[in-house]
Amino acid sequence: MSVRAASEFDVTGWDQTPYGEEGKGPSLAEAMVLKEYRGDLEGQGRARVLMCRADASSRPENAGYVASEQVSGRLADREGTFVVQHWGIAAAGAPPRTGGHVVPGSGTGGLVGLSGTMEISVTPDGKHQFTLDYELPDPAVNF
Repeated sequence: MSVRAASEFDVTGWDQTPYGEEGKGPSLAEAMVLKEYRGDLEGQGRARVLMCRADASSRPENAGYVASEQVSGRLADREGTFVVQHWGIAAAGAPPRTGGHVVPGSGTGGLVGLSGTMEISVTPDGKHQFTLDYELPDPAVNF
């Protein structure tokens, strides 16, 4: 049975570097992003993010990203790490969309066997929300 965890997070570090062709057209960048989670998931995230933003002179609100993020912390009173791979798309005139998955087999410590899907949203007051629908095996089961 799937359980839902909800946490707010703050971005505590952002180190961005452009890549690709400079000039007209979309801009490409990568960033190392650090996060602090609080709520059902308590801990830190460290993500490598690849981003694309439309040409600022056309539709700057059109953008997308993909990320691999290692999360370290406490979930369901169990400590460990896991990796989520996630993505997001923003398009003019449409609400942003995000999604992602826990990488199978990436859980460590008390989070061995973790599986699930995730989303990121922004509340009307600008707070970032991380929602994880997950399954976690009984801790008595050895892997």
